[in-house]
Amino acid sequence: MQLIQTVAALRQQRHDWRQSHASVTLVPTMGALHEGHLSLVEQAAKGADQVVVSIFVNPLQFDRADDLAAYPRTLETDLEKLQALPVNAVFAPEASEVYPLDQSRVSRVHVPELGDMLEGEHRPGHFDGVATVVLKLFNLVQPDVAVFGEKDFQQQLVIRKMVADLNIPVNIESAPTLREADGLAMSSRNRRLNADERRKAPALYRCLQRVVERLVAGESDHAFLQQEAMAGLEISGLRPEYVAVRRKNDLGVPQSVDRALVVLGAAWLGETRLIDNITIDL
Repeated sequence: MQLIQTVAALRQQRHDWRQSHASVTLVPTMGALHEGHLSLVEQAAKGADQVVVSIFVNPLQFDRADDLAAYPRTLETDLEKLQALPVNAVFAPEASEVYPLDQSRVSRVHVPELGDMLEGEHRPGHFDGVATVVLKLFNLVQPDVAVFGEKDFQQQLVIRKMVADLNIPVNIESAPTLREADGLAMSSRNRRLNADERRKAPALYRCLQRVVERLVAGESDHAFLQQEAMAGLEISGLRPEYVAVRRKNDLGVPQSVDRALVVLGAAWLGETRLIDNITIDL
């Protein structure tokens, strides 16, 4: 496994792979790797000659400077974890490599509608930053396939739409959310929870599960279910931002004929923001 930290070195390595007709799969991450990330790598390795993991804390997708500063950076530990997996290269650049000019003036990618709702509404500019850095990574690595986790459900839909809209020759694969024993979705942000917050954190998943159970039982008043779930989160000690029942394919508001749904939620515990989702086919 080689560590690549410059664009020039990455381009040279990509040239060499192209000469040997090797297929390449990319797993984009922001580091602070956990078992969920490692499962993405294992999925990527099943169908690729070369697996590239990117580790880059992307400043463009943070809407708060303090959140960017607090995001865990654990490159040495991340590399140790990846060493045991079938990873051929880790691209871990400095921000100046990815954004050599003034970040405030860099060209950005905007995915309308899908990128403006839910997470996009509560974190203005977030998905512009995500789409921009993912497109840059696609241009640099030129992968045949890229693997994303379903925990960030809206994110992978935004990326799929960007790829379709801009005719990017990358196949997007998704991998299921991995959870702790108590149901909490694995996330790099979980390490910022104190003991009391960690005890409360699974309430988000349990809340979404109750919504799913009501939907399966035939409840069709989505607005009521959402309001009830928000109240339940508050009772559990979380500060909810949203709970939403949406169509799975495009996050549109479901109609009575829609059977493939996703229930999404976001809530705060102290200074840590949690997100989660559950998909359902009625």
